[in-house]
Amino acid sequence: MAEKKFEEAMERLEEIVRSLEQGDLPLEESLKAFEEGMGLASFCSRELEAAEKKVSLLVKEGDGRHGEVPFELDGDEDLT
Repeated sequence: MAEKKFEEAMERLEEIVRSLEQGDLPLEESLKAFEEGMGLASFCSRELEAAEKKVSLLVKEGDGRHGEVPFELDGDEDLT
């Protein structure tokens, strides 16, 4: 899964959630799907954290120059 792209992982995670919500899978398959889903969720979380660290906002300074300010979430926002 190291080379898997974030979007592919999210798509697969959504498929797993849909199948588990339907409740049609036998217990053993549900457990395997749940385990896969937890791994995908962990992967996606790590990818989001890495992307968050890279995000910066361009701020126009008073003299017309642009500077970079690290991106920070407001205290109200929660990505988990």
